[in-house]
Amino acid sequence: GEGDEAAAAAALAEARALHREDAQASRRMAEYGEALLEELLPGRAYQLLTHCNTGALVSGGEGTAFAVALRVHRQGRLRRLWVDETRPLLQGARLTAYEAARNGLAYSLLTDNAAGSLFAAGEVDAVLIGADRIAADGSVANKVGSYPLAVLAKYHHVPFIVVAPTTTVDLETPDGTSIIVEQRSGQEVTELTSPRGVSAGGGGGIVVAPLGAPAYNPAFDVTPPELITAIVTEEGAISPVTGVGLAELCARSSQVTIN
Repeated sequence: GEGDEAAAAAALAEARALHREDAQASRRMAEYGEALLEELLPGRAYQLLTHCNTGALVSGGEGTAFAVALRVHRQGRLRRLWVDETRPLLQGARLTAYEAARNGLAYSLLTDNAAGSLFAAGEVDAVLIGADRIAADGSVANKVGSYPLAVLAKYHHVPFIVVAPTTTVDLETPDGTSIIVEQRSGQEVTELTSPRGVSAGGGGGIVVAPLGAPAYNPAFDVTPPELITAIVTEEGAISPVTGVGLAELCARSSQVTIN
């Protein structure tokens, strides 16, 4: 009836509005991220390392961390995007590499455990990652493998930058220890899946461990704020990362939404 049509039209209009807001937030994050890189590493082209996927395939607009790399590329300032394959589900290899190639970025794919040698060789100017959740103290939960990059970046004096919208900040979660990390099936580790995600049990994967081998497979890890150079949001960047700074950004975002 007319009521159903009106409800459907209202839902569609709201969805389109949210899509526009996401795209605008992505553009602002890219602008703030580029400005931060210029501030930290003035007058040079960058070799950037990223982990997991933070582009248009998983986020609004052109993404979060990937949107920064894309903007830098369009400015002619990207020497290379280093793409972690992101084991065990290979989001970097399957998604980020695809988006980098599609947009004409100079990129190279690497196994996650090869990142250390890149830092040691001086081939990483900055690390850019996204976030699945940011706690009130600035601790960042992201795809497993992010925390080791933060430790490497700290040792090698390389900026470690998290790019995420303020909606990722959970002020009800006080700190990193309060974030519950999902433990996923060990089968993702003991078998190599096909591009369509079919495991050996389903006839499409390769078994790489003894039958019944136990596996540790957390979906995320948590990086403490002291290892993070800056958090970039659509409301600006904060550095150093503090709970007060995060709360101010979120308050600014809420005011914008209300207005």
